[in-house]
Amino acid sequence: MKILNYLLVYRRFLLIVLTPLLLLPLPLIIKTKEAECAYTLFVVAIFWLTEALPLAVSALLPAFMFPLFGIMESKEVASAYFKDFHLLLMGVICLATSIEKWNFHKRVALRMVMLVGVNPAWLTLGFMVSCSFLSMWLSNTSAAAMVMPIVEAVAQQIAAAEAEADGEGRGHQRPLYAEGSCQPEALSCSRGLSGTSLKSSFLIPLQSLTKLFFFFFKLSSRRYPDCKCINFGSWFILSIPITVVILVLSWVWLQWLFLGFDFKSMFKCGKKKTAREEASAKVIQEEYKKLGPMSYPEIVTLVLFILMTLLWFTREPGFIPGWSSLFPKYKGYATDSTTALVIGLLFFIIPAKTLSRTSNGETAYGYAPLITWKEFQSCMPWEIAILVGGGFALADGCEVSKLSDWVASKLTPLGSLPLWLVILISCLIVTSVTEVASNPATITIFLPILSPLAEAIHVNPLFILIPATLCTSFAFLLPVANPANAIVFSYGHLTVMDMVKAGLGINIIGVAVVMLGIMTWIVPIFDLYTYPSWAPIISSNSTGL
Repeated sequence: MKILNYLLVYRRFLLIVLTPLLLLPLPLIIKTKEAECAYTLFVVAIFWLTEALPLAVSALLPAFMFPLFGIMESKEVASAYFKDFHLLLMGVICLATSIEKWNFHKRVALRMVMLVGVNPAWLTLGFMVSCSFLSMWLSNTSAAAMVMPIVEAVAQQIAAAEAEADGEGRGHQRPLYAEGSCQPEALSCSRGLSGTSLKSSFLIPLQSLTKLFFFFFKLSSRRYPDCKCINFGSWFILSIPITVVILVLSWVWLQWLFLGFDFKSMFKCGKKKTAREEASAKVIQEEYKKLGPMSYPEIVTLVLFILMTLLWFTREPGFIPGWSSLFPKYKGYATDSTTALVIGLLFFIIPAKTLSRTSNGETAYGYAPLITWKEFQSCMPWEIAILVGGGFALADGCEVSKLSDWVASKLTPLGSLPLWLVILISCLIVTSVTEVASNPATITIFLPILSPLAEAIHVNPLFILIPATLCTSFAFLLPVANPANAIVFSYGHLTVMDMVKAGLGINIIGVAVVMLGIMTWIVPIFDLYTYPSWAPIISSNSTGL
């Protein structure tokens, strides 16, 4: 028993030590560059999946393993760790930092909920839409952390109002959390409609279809540099219908699972609001009033947000010349990262306050930008930046060592299966793995594998890569599947089985909608039934591993 306890305590250390040792026969016996690259890939992938080491630390392994194996020079590997993607990420994080700093996210969330009303079904939909919109520009974790205190306040107020209506708690109403506090362990969860079922219907939806465009774009453009069909506009067009359909179907599923549908009650006009609904409306209105009128920094942030979005859409819209055509001599020089970086720099330049006058009529001078470097650093996900850099390094190593060609040759037999089945299998595998691995780690592992699969069966790579990328977002089953799930679970209103039952249905809905989209409206956007000129032609000759 004592030995077993030691093993449990040091399981991560043992995994870190044993993984490279047990896989060592691969490069020692086969002695090819493909085998040495595969060894590196397996070690990094296992560490990513198990999180034995921090993700960013595991992503640094190729930086010294590839030079030691003679696959790539150290300076070549190092150049993979900072790319155009990182500049784009920095620009977006500048926007996210300002949104969080000036509470613009809270205003958006509360306002959207106020628009849909306080009926439990419509209130749930309001929170889902609000969180989905926020997660388009912020991380899922940030979106969930922002909206959860509002959800919790509304849920508590509904429970208190119902208790008073039933004569079980007159005059005793639990106070709401103070601003910025989070005490899930102190919460009790009453049973009945206002208890587990109602709170579950609020809490579980706070995980939307995430923005993996940046990861997909950079990982795919690394292998297919001549592919110019993926940009912010085309990704938006393909993903928005998927997002809307999944959002609506998930709402229907969660309502049926936790509350049941009363269509007559939901759509009846002029119906008097219940005490529960009045309490919810009051909480939301009070929270919104606390924000006061829209401040100058919020207005500037909104303007820059709109400007960044418009510049992304209009750079190369496809159906008309974009603003990049104004620089014909430098075609392809400006990318989405150029826009993000220019707008991001403005956050460090534009003053956060206008000139004001003191009580004696004198003008008060003082300059501070919308965000500071310290605030930016606190929001910048350096771990993700290094993780993606590690993915670039692995992709380069697979190409240089010819491991990609070997994988492609072995995957050729899958070409005998129907295309829809190949896509479905890829989606199911990715959806399963993302439950136990982070979304960035999953996409970083699978895109380099699925790319040669598509080439081997002579199918447009986007036909497989796009649905697989979207499916990395479907991590709804377990509290540990992603940080957003963990945040929601930590409030203590849900059991693991609550999340599994709800998450399984949403996973199925997600995969089904993605399959529908990739076989219908996404096809003409990228001409998926045509093998593109930018994708290589893989021969049937295989190398030995």
